[in-house]
Amino acid sequence: MPSALPDGEPVPSDGSLPAHALDGLGSRPLGFYLHVPYCASRCGYCDFNTYTATELRSSGTVASQETYADNVVAEVRLARRVLGADAPPVRTVFLGGGTPTLLPARDLVRMLAAIRDEFGLADGAEVTTEANPESVDPAYLAELREGGYNRISFGMQSARPHVLQLLDRHHTPGRPEACVAEARAAGFEHVNLDLIYGTPGESDDDWRASLDAAIGAGPDHVSAYSLIVEEGTRLAARVGRGELPMIDDDVHADRYLIAEEALSAAGYSWYEVSNWSTTPEGRCRHNELYWTGGDWWGAGPGAHSHVGGVRWWNAKHPAAYARALAEHRTPAQGRERLTAEDRRVERILLELRLADGVPLDLLTPAGRTAAARALADGLLAPAHYDHGRAALTLQGRLLADAVVRDLVD
Repeated sequence: MPSALPDGEPVPSDGSLPAHALDGLGSRPLGFYLHVPYCASRCGYCDFNTYTATELRSSGTVASQETYADNVVAEVRLARRVLGADAPPVRTVFLGGGTPTLLPARDLVRMLAAIRDEFGLADGAEVTTEANPESVDPAYLAELREGGYNRISFGMQSARPHVLQLLDRHHTPGRPEACVAEARAAGFEHVNLDLIYGTPGESDDDWRASLDAAIGAGPDHVSAYSLIVEEGTRLAARVGRGELPMIDDDVHADRYLIAEEALSAAGYSWYEVSNWSTTPEGRCRHNELYWTGGDWWGAGPGAHSHVGGVRWWNAKHPAAYARALAEHRTPAQGRERLTAEDRRVERILLELRLADGVPLDLLTPAGRTAAARALADGLLAPAHYDHGRAALTLQGRLLADAVVRDLVD
């Protein structure tokens, strides 16, 4: 089941932010994340804040998909009131979930239109939705494209039926690749395929086949994530009972190297540890906004936001979220104010994962000592280091979490 939200300080009922959070608002990039919490079924590895129709009915509440877009539009209007006249045009919009494309295309277009009407979209704004392969068809994609979406991300995960079955993914092998062609035909400029490696029962050859299928489909972006066994999921229960083996770190490392080799040979370049694109324009600019400390408003149940060093999160359940908006109050459940030290550490945690790395002058003396040691161990790139930045080598990417821990000490 979805993980718990953090504790935090109360949020004013009107959602207003401290004055310091709004200082310089117009000079910082602004994005919107719209969370759509509905799924046709729950995947065994998922701990995201998502709900099936059965789960919503069994909770004894009504949180209708039919009226969901109305709630998001209401929160976008709340964001306009909170951020005020100094908010800049929105540079990126990302619909995630859940499965946004379980909603009618007209609802996705209407939610985007609310952002355009309230804030405006910057020239060349990136507008992305996630999609499950079985939840779209050519007509649906054409309606999204006509409505302003220009990037789409399909959850492929694997090309092997037995891997998809273990992950509780229900699309037909080959359907994600067909979706890429359909999205291109609809006029989408950028297309991503998401892959997962390290599933119990997956072999190196299975992983290579998935990579080959994804590359062959011709997206300009590929994301590849190691499977994480999250506490409270069905997958974790099966591993705990001994029904499935836990994949060890060495296997994950080997699979990552296979991905880097295959994607690089096909013309993809990594720009973040788990993300590759064929061109700089193909990178996910919305995620880059997260990774570089921009401002974003997260609308929807459980969505997180960040503006000017203040981070807050919405009520998790769709019914509680809808009720707050119906009562003309913020759906935010709690928030925290980041200190200068919090923000420094977060910059290191996030930016070190990027190809350009992080400035060495953000590190403490102990961190710079650790960086020198990582350089000597081949984990940081000498050319970047000579220009005052800590950037991971391929070996460093395999040990990214450990390098980060050393650099933030």
